[in-house]
Amino acid sequence: ATLLLVTSGCGSLKRWKSNGFKLGPDYRRPCAPVAPNWIDHDDPAVVNDAQPEIDWWRAFNDPVLEHLIQTAYQQNLDLRTIGLRVLEARAQLEINALNLLPQSQTFSTRYARNQISLETANILPFFIDRFFSDWAGGFDMSWELDVWGRIRRSIESADASLDAEIENYDNVLVTLIGDVAATYLELRAFDERIDLAEQNVEIQSGSYRIAAAREAAGRVSELDVEQAKSNLGETKALVPTLRQGRRLSLNRLAILLGMTPYQLEPLLRERGEIPEVADQVLVGIPAELLRRRPDVRAAERQVAAQSARIGIAEADLFPQFAIVGQIGLNSEQFSDLFVPFSGTGLISPGFTWKILNYGRLLRNIEVADLQFQQAVVNYQNVVLAAHREVEDALVDFVESRNRVRELRVSANAAEKSVELVNTQYAEGKVDFGRVFVLEAQLVRSQDFLVASEGDVATALVRVYKALGGGWQLRLNTPYTGCGPVEMAPMTEPPLDDGTPIELLPPQEPTDAADNDEQSSADAIPPVLDPYDEDDPVTPPLDLERLPAAGEG
Repeated sequence: ATLLLVTSGCGSLKRWKSNGFKLGPDYRRPCAPVAPNWIDHDDPAVVNDAQPEIDWWRAFNDPVLEHLIQTAYQQNLDLRTIGLRVLEARAQLEINALNLLPQSQTFSTRYARNQISLETANILPFFIDRFFSDWAGGFDMSWELDVWGRIRRSIESADASLDAEIENYDNVLVTLIGDVAATYLELRAFDERIDLAEQNVEIQSGSYRIAAAREAAGRVSELDVEQAKSNLGETKALVPTLRQGRRLSLNRLAILLGMTPYQLEPLLRERGEIPEVADQVLVGIPAELLRRRPDVRAAERQVAAQSARIGIAEADLFPQFAIVGQIGLNSEQFSDLFVPFSGTGLISPGFTWKILNYGRLLRNIEVADLQFQQAVVNYQNVVLAAHREVEDALVDFVESRNRVRELRVSANAAEKSVELVNTQYAEGKVDFGRVFVLEAQLVRSQDFLVASEGDVATALVRVYKALGGGWQLRLNTPYTGCGPVEMAPMTEPPLDDGTPIELLPPQEPTDAADNDEQSSADAIPPVLDPYDEDDPVTPPLDLERLPAAGEG
C-alpha cells in the first residue's frame, strides 16, 4: 500500500505538503480585463475623480421615489427568494464544516427472537438451544480522517459558494433599486406628457372655436373647420394612449414593490413632474467595477468555489482512512442486559482505496479543472459585460442631454409660433393651413421633449445601476418585516376626490458603511428576519444574521 501511495501521486504529494496538507491548487484570483478610463471621461458631465454615490436615488430629491425604494427593499418577493438561497448556502457550509467531526454517530437498540436450523453444517442439535432471544443496545461511530484535505476543500468550496450567493443577493438588490427608479421616472414622464397633451387640447379647442365662428360668419370655408377638427381629434386620441402607458408603468412598479396595483394607485394618483437631473454623474474609474459590482464579485467567488472542487476530486486518488467504533450491551434475557459482563465493544481502523478506478478518477479531475477554466472565462466575460453596460449608459446620458438641449429650443420656438399664428389667424392675416401645421408640430415637439427628458433621467439611473451602487442600502436601513406596508386601505375603493395620500417617511440611514468595502459583519438583509409569528400560514423561522462576503 505504501509503494502504491508513493508511486501513484508523487507530484500531488509534494503539492499536498506545500498547500497545508491539502490536495489541489490553492486559489488565486484570476486576472480580468480592465479599461484605463471611460470613453466619455473628457465630457464635462462625467466626473472620474470622485467615487459614485451610494444612495444615488437621493440625488433626485424626490421623497416619493425614496419611499418606493424603501418599500421595494422591504417587500420585493424576488429579493426574498434570493435571500432564502443565502440561508440554504449557509446551511450547506455548516454541514461541510461538521464533516470534520465523526461523520456517522448512531445510537440503536434491538430485540430479536431467533431460531437456528438443525440442517446447518457444524451444528450439534443435542447440545444447542434452537430458540433464543437477543437483547442489544449500543452506540456506533465512524470517522473518516481528513488526511488529504478533501473535507477542508469542501468547506472552502461551500464558503465561496455562500459568498457568491450573498453577492447574488446584492446584485438583485441593485437591479431592483434601478428598476424601481427607472419605472417611477417613466411614470412621471407620462404625467408630464399627459399634462402637455391636455394643454394642447385646450389650445386646439380654441382654434376650432375660432374657425367655426369664422366659418359661420362666411369669412372662411368649411375646410378650416375640418382641419381644426382633425388636429383636435388626433391630440385628444393621444391622451388615452399616454394614460394607458402610465397605467402599465404603475402596474410594473406595483409588482416590484411586492403589492397589487390597486394598493399602489392611490399613492401615485396625483400627477407629478420628472425630478430634476444633476448636470454631472460621478463614475470613478473602471477598475472600481471589480469591487463595486456584485455580479462581478459573484462570478469571482464561483471561480474560487470551483478551484476547491479540484482538490476534492484529487483526493479520490488516495486511500480514505477511517476509524469505526462501537460500544454496547448484549444479552439473551433483558434482565441480564445491564449486568457487568454484558458489555460489547469494537474498534476498527482501516482504509479503502479505489485502486482499479484510476481512469475514471483522473477524468473526474480533468472535468473539475475544465469547469474551473470555464468559471474563469465566465468571470472575465462578466467584467467585460460590466464595462459595456457602463459605457452604454454613459453615452445614453451624455447624448440624451445634448438632444434635450436642442429639443427645448425647438419646443419653445414651436410654442411661440403657435401663439403668433393663432393671433394672426384671428385677425384674418393667415389661413388655417399654417395654424394646422404649427399646432400639430407643437404637440410633437413638446411630447418628444418630455419623453427625451425622461430618457435623460432613466439613463442616469442606468449609469448608477451599471456602476453597481445601491446594495449598501441593506447596511444602512434595518428591515422591519415582510408584511405589506400600509399605503392605502385594501378593503375600501380608491379615493375619487383627489385627496392626497400621506407618504410614509423614508427611513434615514444609520452609520454609513465604507464605500469601498463589502458588507460589515453586522449587516442584516431583509430576508433574514423571522416571519410574523401570528401568521397562520407561514411557520416562523429562526434566522440568524447574514455574514459578509468573505467572512468564514
